[in-house]
Amino acid sequence: MSLSTSNSIRHKLYDYIRLADDKKLYAIYNLLEGEIDETNEWWKDKGFVEELDRRYEALEAGTDKGFTVDQLATSIDKLRKKMYGK
Repeated sequence: MSLSTSNSIRHKLYDYIRLADDKKLYAIYNLLEGEIDETNEWWKDKGFVEELDRRYEALEAGTDKGFTVDQLATSIDKLRKKMYGK
């Protein structure tokens, strides 16, 4: 599946969920509840936590300079314009 197709599907789902009645909303949630809970419990993912620790240590040691808030905001704006033309 291409990125543009994935983004299109994602936006259709956002729109659908925003407008769904309670019955449909609960049905969707019940279908995905296990995956949603896993996503929200990132601290239980050993590999993810190790990666966060590695990156934090690199920032603290100065081996990774990271990004300033302004650099990050600029990067997000560029990506948003590229993806959505806004």
